[in-house]
Amino acid sequence: MAQTPAIRLADVSLVYQGAGREVRALDGVSLEIPVGQRVCVLGANGSGKSTLASVIAGLMAPDAGTVELVGERVCTEGQADFEAYRRARRLLGLVFQNPGDQIVTSVVEEDVAFGPENLGLPRETVRRRVDRELARVAMTDYAQADPSRLSGGQQQRVAIAGALAMDPRVLVLDEPSALLDVRGRAAILRVLGRLRRIGCTIVHITHFMDEAVEADRVVVLDHGRVALDGTPTEVFSHADELRTMRLDMPFAADLSCRLRERGVGVPVAMEAQELARSLAPRLGTVRLAPEQAPEGRATGDRAHASVPSGKKVLQLEDVTYSYRPGLHALEHVSLEVGQGERVALVGQTGSGKSTLLRLAAGLERPDAGRVVVAGIDTSTKRGRCAAHHAVGYVMQHPERQLFAQTVWEDVAFGPRNMGLTGAELEACVRDALELTLLDSKAGLSPFELSGGQRRRCAIAGVIAMRPHLLLLDEPTAGLDPHGCAGLHAILDRLHAEGVTIVEVTHSMEDAAQADRVVVLDQSRVLLSGSPAEVFSEANEVALIQHGLGVPAATSFSRVIRRLGVPVEGDALGVGELADALAAACRGGRS
Repeated sequence: MAQTPAIRLADVSLVYQGAGREVRALDGVSLEIPVGQRVCVLGANGSGKSTLASVIAGLMAPDAGTVELVGERVCTEGQADFEAYRRARRLLGLVFQNPGDQIVTSVVEEDVAFGPENLGLPRETVRRRVDRELARVAMTDYAQADPSRLSGGQQQRVAIAGALAMDPRVLVLDEPSALLDVRGRAAILRVLGRLRRIGCTIVHITHFMDEAVEADRVVVLDHGRVALDGTPTEVFSHADELRTMRLDMPFAADLSCRLRERGVGVPVAMEAQELARSLAPRLGTVRLAPEQAPEGRATGDRAHASVPSGKKVLQLEDVTYSYRPGLHALEHVSLEVGQGERVALVGQTGSGKSTLLRLAAGLERPDAGRVVVAGIDTSTKRGRCAAHHAVGYVMQHPERQLFAQTVWEDVAFGPRNMGLTGAELEACVRDALELTLLDSKAGLSPFELSGGQRRRCAIAGVIAMRPHLLLLDEPTAGLDPHGCAGLHAILDRLHAEGVTIVEVTHSMEDAAQADRVVVLDQSRVLLSGSPAEVFSEANEVALIQHGLGVPAATSFSRVIRRLGVPVEGDALGVGELADALAAACRGGRS
């Protein structure tokens, strides 16, 4: 007899009402997920992924269709059975997209214990589960910490621990790794693998295409409908369809497709090692950008960030800052950023990246040392107020900065507070809206915009103030590939116009596009230099040890070198790599 599926949705539709119009978030979705299957759900922003997660987690009932969750028929033809929902929810776990939305207490271990305690479990059982899950997400040392004082990535790990402490039969994760560093993402994937092996059903929503490669099954949503459904290999063979749906490909599949477009006959590969082994016998010398010596070393004395030439827009001089006694967020950090420079700030979760931006924006005052922004010393309250006008600060979830009735009013708020009026105010707002491709949306409510458009609206409000220095804290987190590309285009144009940019990112690919990469580790500067210098082979082991890595294209360059292919230098981007490999195949041994 066939086993009852863990999840069954039959012709499910759900409509949101807002601003005088209907939004069909789910449109006739039918889906069965067997017990123990690991499913990855992909889709552009606004495709219905988070709504599907809420339906599967038992938080929302659809307007139409039938839903069965862990053997309970909770909704029949759009009619909810609330008692069935109550029973099902005890066996369902959900990790929200934004961890702050599900953290409810002021102590980490109490937050993780909240769910099991509400199930009425014995105190000793709750204690064991809390200890087990904090260890599983590497947060044991923070058991007594206040979650509100943790970094976004640390909060996400607390939220994941809280969901796992429920021992769910079905675990739904909505972008769980959006705020995590490379090591954190790898750790979460390992946890999901272990849960899958013990029979937990997993529904994993993500914009990281490479995370989908390890799933049993990939489901792609487009405008509320299931567009593709199959194994990773089956789904990612539809490269053209995925592009029309504003999605990307996993690295190996992307590189395979680019090579095929360049006339190199290779199968679409899911794994980099698989692709490298198939290519190696056909390659001649692969010529990439020459590798440079690393400027900062990961051993011995901690590195200071290199000093750029020209006018300094940002200076941190031996800065130390603590959120509470004995726990340094930054310790003896010195950093200078030159006018017009684009700097990527990377480091594992909790290394001090967001704190550095808050100090640079004049939102915090260092405990020791000095911060100077555009020539303004922020040690005084007057100095910090003055710095606010020189700096544009885009927080980790910038769409939460939106509040006005129209997009135009929201973007105009900052310049108006700076005293701009009339034609000057109009010009600032118009230029910012045009740059962010929102000029046609000026009269709409910002809350009518898609997720990616809201992100651009918040950034437009910062750009309109025409700051000397633009600080961005994980601006692409939670955006689909199309949204990320759009945001990168905006930043490229600002940089070309001479705006100084400091961007915190967990993406090594994004960091590779900067002029300079600064690596923070345990509240200090570990490395600094050009992307080629920081991501050099000499630094790779140290970067991995400190929770980071190198761009996938760089790693692939080294994989084929280890297979005996003569490779000159390392690639930083997949396009550059595809060009070099195609040329090497044409001149190779074939």
